[in-house]
Amino acid sequence: MTFKTKESRLLLILGSFFVANAILSEFIGVKLFSVEETLGFKKFDINLFGVPNLSFVMSAGVLTWPIIFIMTDIINEYFGVKQVRFLSILTAILIAFAFFVVWGSMHLNAADFWVHQNINGEDLNMNNAFAGIFGQGMWIIVGSITAFIIGQMVDVLIFHKIKKLTGERALWLRATGSTLVSQFIDSFVVIFIAFYINPQYHYSWQQVFAIGLVGYTYKFVVAILMTPILYIVHAIIDGYLGKDLAHKLIKMAGRG
Repeated sequence: MTFKTKESRLLLILGSFFVANAILSEFIGVKLFSVEETLGFKKFDINLFGVPNLSFVMSAGVLTWPIIFIMTDIINEYFGVKQVRFLSILTAILIAFAFFVVWGSMHLNAADFWVHQNINGEDLNMNNAFAGIFGQGMWIIVGSITAFIIGQMVDVLIFHKIKKLTGERALWLRATGSTLVSQFIDSFVVIFIAFYINPQYHYSWQQVFAIGLVGYTYKFVVAILMTPILYIVHAIIDGYLGKDLAHKLIKMAGRG
């Protein structure tokens, strides 16, 4: 198959951004950062369900997740639920494959001259650093992939349920609404699997709910802020496809 038509090239571009950002999110997600301090504020001191000293500590993976959900909604809008489901399953397989490759690379014998290096004035064991950054625990990997699949399936389902009620109107409602619901589920599934079921941590229910709710609050705000960008991307694609082709694709996508 060659990508000669506008719609085939568009799907290739959107799908590539979708897959690339999902995999990137998994690997940069090992870094945790303080949202408040990054923005120049003092860290919050939140107490929820008896869990003290909570603040907005997020995975760096949140940098790319807004892009993933914009791609999800745009692909859903123009190409339908089947394409999103296919891409979501393919992406989950590729994420698992990427972790398998990383696991293999961690078991390679490191070259002597590479192991000890001076980075920014600090002596580092590069082999340990590599394992520490890329060697995420199995429970976290399983939790992340499971949350991704469930979140995507919920997102496409709600998107089309709302679209059946509103037609082609209210893009913001079906896009942002589906993202808010799917992210709510995603926020708790990953913590439940990675830290509640995982015997290494075994978080309490209170910790799962408290940490999940704080994380979801951040995602809720970001999802709302990203709504104008969704309309900008939609307008760019309409301009690229042309009014007639764009309307045709949206109408066909609405049939499932």
